[in-house]
Amino acid sequence: MNHWDDTATGRHDGTTSRYDGATERVFAARPPERGGSLARTWWGRAWLAALEDGALDGAQVRAGRRLARAGAVGAVSVRPGRVTAVVRDRDGTGQRADVLLAELSQGQWDRLLDLAVERSGDVAALLDGEMPPQLVEDAATAGIDLLPGLGELEASCGCGAWDHCGHTAALCYQVARLLDDDPFVLLLLRGRSPRAVLDDLQARGTAAAAPEPAVARPRRDGVDAAQAYAAVRPPLPAPPELPGQPGLPPSLDAETPPAAGVDPTALEFLAARTADEAHRMLAEALDGGTHACVGLTAGQDAVRLAAGLAGTPRAFRTAVGQRLATGSGRTREGLASAVRAWGYGGAAALSVLEEEWAVEGEAWARARSALESAWEDDERPVLRVRGNRWTVAGTSCQLRLDRDGRWWPYRKERGRWTPAGDADRDPATALATAMSFGDGEGDEDAGAGMTAGAGGKTAGRPTA
Repeated sequence: MNHWDDTATGRHDGTTSRYDGATERVFAARPPERGGSLARTWWGRAWLAALEDGALDGAQVRAGRRLARAGAVGAVSVRPGRVTAVVRDRDGTGQRADVLLAELSQGQWDRLLDLAVERSGDVAALLDGEMPPQLVEDAATAGIDLLPGLGELEASCGCGAWDHCGHTAALCYQVARLLDDDPFVLLLLRGRSPRAVLDDLQARGTAAAAPEPAVARPRRDGVDAAQAYAAVRPPLPAPPELPGQPGLPPSLDAETPPAAGVDPTALEFLAARTADEAHRMLAEALDGGTHACVGLTAGQDAVRLAAGLAGTPRAFRTAVGQRLATGSGRTREGLASAVRAWGYGGAAALSVLEEEWAVEGEAWARARSALESAWEDDERPVLRVRGNRWTVAGTSCQLRLDRDGRWWPYRKERGRWTPAGDADRDPATALATAMSFGDGEGDEDAGAGMTAGAGGKTAGRPTA
């Protein structure tokens, strides 16, 4: 933190400055700068932009940059509206260079300090050697330009140049280095010393924090607080109307080439899917429901994204699908099955596809009862059980039980069990769905016995 007084002040970069009362600060000459930028901060670069964009002769600006780097700028005097230094040419000849910047009016200072005192963080930033960007933006909105703009840095030099010469340009580059270390230099140029600014801010802050004088009020009999609040509480606004369709993300098809590893088409796809999910979440919230996709794992979310690839160009669908499969640890065929499951029942159906669990205790009793009551004795199929999966002997059909007691139809395709429809509480209905899905390839579990899972139970015709 900087502390301002009337003595020489040590700077963290090894230079010194002298603060003479309220009107001038003098900064010692700086050593040569062999490399790096002469402005590190955004406000230092903004100062140089006013010089470089406004100077008529770019060669003189470049000459000034070389002189500043060579350490040719002497001690710098900063006063309200003016900065002065002697700049030496390569032959040792010195020229007095002045750069002028308009001071702020009293009214502008009042508005600026009012803005600064509203946020204590702005004052703390200034004291820590930072220029708060929000303060600069708010000041500009209020018609106050803290940083110089195009053509605001006026030049005056002993060499007789009527525009910026190498000497005044070198001084501007040196001032940028000073501004990097201390933004109060800019405030002094605009008309106020650091001490004056801090004293004014403190006075305004004290006045704002002072409590209002107490006013004696007649005592009245009150009412219950809850009743009073209920009487004045405004009604809640009506919920927003659901848009007819999700919003369209912006196009990323630009002339600028993307950075390495960035796929604009994939980003557009993700943005579109995000808009779809936001639209669905709003619809369910307005209906009083809960969104089914909250809390998805990375693997589940990959399936959700892959399900949204329908309708995209084939080449894109293939490329993104492969990335989603690899990222979620699945093969392309496995991802295709997962997408089909997702379409039938979201995360719950995906869990049935990929998780096998032992049906025991009360869950086993309920499953057995449902299977026994689903068919007449002469119609009941032979079911081979493994975990939560009941395969119909001699067919390519299977029933899978989820942890909520629902039965999911499955059908074998190309040697892989795939979802065949929506879940149902009735196993007979679920099996009819699987049967109507098409002819299969035979029973993968044929001859594998009838072990019912970890519980050691057996299943024969017609039991579970």
